[in-house]
Amino acid sequence: MINLNTIHYAYIIIILIIIVIITLKKDVILPCILGIGIIGYIFTGDVLKAIQIIYKAVVISGKEFIEVVVLIAFVNAMSSALTDIGADELIIKPMKKLMINKTMSFFVLGITMTLVSLFIWPTPAVVFVGALMVPVAVKSGLSPVWAAVVLCIFGNGVALSSDFVLQVAPSITAKTANLESPLGLIKGCLPFWGVMSIVTITTAFILMRKDKFAEIIVNDRTTETIGLKQMKSMGPKFIAVATPLAFIIDIILITRYGLVGKESTALIGGTAAIIMIISSIVHTDIKTSLGEVTKYIKSGFAFGISIFAPIIIIGAFFFLGSENTASAILGNGASGILSDIGIYAASRIPLSKYSVIGIQTAVSTLLGLSGSGFAGLPIVGTLAHTFSTAIVIDKEKVAAFGQIITIWIGGGTIIPWSVVAAAGICKVEPYDVARKNFIPVTLGIVATVIMAIIIL
Repeated sequence: MINLNTIHYAYIIIILIIIVIITLKKDVILPCILGIGIIGYIFTGDVLKAIQIIYKAVVISGKEFIEVVVLIAFVNAMSSALTDIGADELIIKPMKKLMINKTMSFFVLGITMTLVSLFIWPTPAVVFVGALMVPVAVKSGLSPVWAAVVLCIFGNGVALSSDFVLQVAPSITAKTANLESPLGLIKGCLPFWGVMSIVTITTAFILMRKDKFAEIIVNDRTTETIGLKQMKSMGPKFIAVATPLAFIIDIILITRYGLVGKESTALIGGTAAIIMIISSIVHTDIKTSLGEVTKYIKSGFAFGISIFAPIIIIGAFFFLGSENTASAILGNGASGILSDIGIYAASRIPLSKYSVIGIQTAVSTLLGLSGSGFAGLPIVGTLAHTFSTAIVIDKEKVAAFGQIITIWIGGGTIIPWSVVAAAGICKVEPYDVARKNFIPVTLGIVATVIMAIIIL
C-alpha cells in the first residue's frame, strides 16, 4: 500500500508552480533546479547531498537525451552539407508539385510522417521526413513551428499512440493488463484513437490557418546558383538520388529485421553521418573534406546542445517522477513520485464506470508528464486489469484508453523536452512547439474522455 508523504506533496506543488510559470510564457529552468534540490533535501535530509543531487540529476538527464542530441547533430550536419552542394533543392523538387500551399503541406507532411512512423518509429521518422520535406513545406507557406507541430502530432501522436504495425506499445500494455494478445487491445483502441486523432488534427489545422504571426523562414539561395552547381558537376544529382534512396533502404532494413527504438535511430543517424561525409567529398575533394566534415560536425553539435541545454535541466526534475530514473538520481529506496501519486489515487477512490475513467485519465496524464509515454504503459495496463477484477468493465478498452492518453501526452506532443527532435529538425524552440500543441491535444483528450464515457 502506497501512502503519500512530504516528498509527494512538495513535488505536486513544484509542478503546479512550473505549470503556472509556463502559462505566463516564462522560462522554468530556475524553479526546476531549485525543485530538484528541494526534493533531494526532503529525501536525504542532508543539504550537502541535496546539492550533489542537483548535479547528478542533470548528468542522468543528459545521458537520457544524448542519443537524440547526437541524432540531431548528425542530421543538422548532413543538412548543411546537402545545402552547400545544392542537393537539397534537387531532392525536394518533386515534392513541390504536391506541397503547393500551407494547407496541402500540412496534410502531405502529416500523412507521410504517420506512414513512416508506423514502420520505423517517430524519432528516426522525424529525421527522414523532416530533413527532406520540411524545407518544401516552409517554402510553400507553412511556418517552421507549425511544421514541427505536424511532425509531433502525426508521428508521436497518431502513429505512436496506436503503434499498429510494430505493436510495441500495445504489447507492453496488453502484457501488464494480463491479456493474451495485443490484438484485442488494438481493436479496443480504434474508437479512442480515431476520435483523438481527428479532433487534434482538425483543431491544429484551424489554429494553423488562423495564425498570422508565425515566422516563416525561406532559403534565399537562388535557382540560378543551384543550376550553376549542377552544370559544373553531376555530384549534386548523385547525392540527390542517393540520399532518399539510402533512407528508403533504412526503412526496408528496419522493417525486415524488426529494428525498434535505439536500433532504428542508430541506423538513421549513422546514415545521415555517411551522407554528410560523401556530400562533403563530392562538394570539394578528399583532402579538403577533412576540414569540411569537422566544420559540419562542430556546427551540428553546437546546434544540438543549444536546443537541449534547457531541456536537460527541465527533464532532470521530471525524471524524479519516473521509477527508473528516480532511484538513479536520489539513491536506493527512491520510487517514481508521479507513479506513487497515480497508484495512491487509484486505490483510494470508490470504483464505478465514471471513477475508472476519471482515475485512468488522471493517472495517464500524470505518467505522461514525466515525458516518456512508454514508461507509463505498465501502470496503465495494471490499473486496467485491477479495475476489471473489481467491477464489470471492458478491460481491453480501459487499457487502450489509458494507452492513448499516456502516449499522446508523454510521447512527444505537449511536453517541451519530448518534442525536441521535431523542434531541432525545424530549427524552432521546443517551448513554442509544445504551446502550439497544447490546445489541440487538450481538446482531443476531452473528446476521447467523452467517447470513453459513451462506449465503456
